[in-house]
Amino acid sequence: MRRHGVLALAATAAVLLGGCTSQPHRDDPAAPKPGTLRVLASSELSDMTAVFDRVRKDTGITIRPTYMGTLDAVDLVARGKADGRYDALWLSSDDSLRLRPEAAKRVVSETPVMSSPVAIGVQPATVKALGWKPEQVTWTQIEQAVRDGKLTYGMTDPARSNSGFATLVSVASAMSGAQSALTDADVARATPRLKEFFKGQKLTSGSSGWLASAYKRRGSVDALFNYESVLEGIPGLTVIRPRDGVVTADYPFSSLTSADEGTREEVRRVTAELRGDAVQKLITDTTHRRPVVPSVSPAAGLGTGRRRELPFPGSRSVADGLIQSYENKLRRPSRTVYVLDTSGSMDGDRIKSLKAALTALTGDFRDREEVTLMPFGSTVKSVRTHVVDPKDPKAGLAAIRRDTDALSADGGTAIYTSLEQAYDHLGGGTDTFTSIVLMTDGENTAGDEAEDFDGFYRGLGGARRDIPVFPILFGDSSRAELQHIADLTGGRLFDARQGSLDGAFEEIRGYQ
Repeated sequence: MRRHGVLALAATAAVLLGGCTSQPHRDDPAAPKPGTLRVLASSELSDMTAVFDRVRKDTGITIRPTYMGTLDAVDLVARGKADGRYDALWLSSDDSLRLRPEAAKRVVSETPVMSSPVAIGVQPATVKALGWKPEQVTWTQIEQAVRDGKLTYGMTDPARSNSGFATLVSVASAMSGAQSALTDADVARATPRLKEFFKGQKLTSGSSGWLASAYKRRGSVDALFNYESVLEGIPGLTVIRPRDGVVTADYPFSSLTSADEGTREEVRRVTAELRGDAVQKLITDTTHRRPVVPSVSPAAGLGTGRRRELPFPGSRSVADGLIQSYENKLRRPSRTVYVLDTSGSMDGDRIKSLKAALTALTGDFRDREEVTLMPFGSTVKSVRTHVVDPKDPKAGLAAIRRDTDALSADGGTAIYTSLEQAYDHLGGGTDTFTSIVLMTDGENTAGDEAEDFDGFYRGLGGARRDIPVFPILFGDSSRAELQHIADLTGGRLFDARQGSLDGAFEEIRGYQ
């Protein structure tokens, strides 16, 4: 059951940045030299390398980005943790930032650089089967296709990804009939239809990149919701922009108020360069985002027809309420097996860290979620499953905490045998987002070997082969060993050695 709001900060960000809030002076040896801008940027801007190179060539200013989820970045700014660590902010949108006065006051000179509306990318065969004309499709038609069982889709987690939240706002606005910014009444009015709509969501993700990879790997959904720019980069999709309105990202480049005047002048120079005709053309041609200056035309395929812009929620309470509704009522429930290394090497501080991370995570479990704890040493020690019942969520969460507190460290490290047992426990497909989380601090020393697990996994049939494993690199575990497991099963590796164990568990939540 989610305890915090839409703008909650993933623990990884806090650890990576430490507790320092003091601003280094430009003559401080630890500070970047003039000509380098430290930019806190939305994660999807990792496709802007060619643009950064062009800016450096034309202005002599180097953009040094740190990528983070938009909503996590907003919370970082709001808490003052970006002061002195970054000079500028480049997020997909500042709408969420404006809902938090403590964040908005830390940012100045917000200048849009490019734009990308929410869209739906649909397999051409599905477009044909539905009889759709892409330029005429409405949200009502999309909703009807989902209700009829003719359209399934994937989208990113709106509690962590701005593209997911923008999609959620677009859908809620369209289905509520709201003529202005969403209100609590609008959300309540749209909820019955939204429940039906989200039955069609078969794939979730904490990032656009992994969503695209999972779509290509599984081929199990008909469509993806994301920004137009992301969808245009996935071959084989017909990109549809619902004609009755969407939310659009405008990617403002902004100075942080903590930056000195010399740095702000560099931000102004970079902003002017980014909005120049040559760089605007480079942006649209290489990233499929739309230019914001009228003298530059959008790249081929982006279309130039006018779109209705749906307004962003006008208050933080509405935004948080929409997220809470999605997490606990609208979306499919999650089903996760936590395969936890409690071998002898975990004794001491490591087992304490594991217990603390799992205990903290219980505050993030959603209503209707099924959680299985499977601690292992030389063999699996126990299999304990709990469900967060909406009628009495505290009981399920308390049971998870009790089992967590009872964990003890002894024995060898049977990684692969334990993973096989996790797959056997999950059995056939259910109407849930299903995954396995593997946490280990060492290499495999007991039970089946890697090649045994490879053969086991390749022998899985149906929906079980679509269950990803999300390994966590911790202690003395082998990156190569865990990366292979992630690659084989279609999961993703998370590194607790660069951040923290609780941060890794929290980040994985976007994929469950």
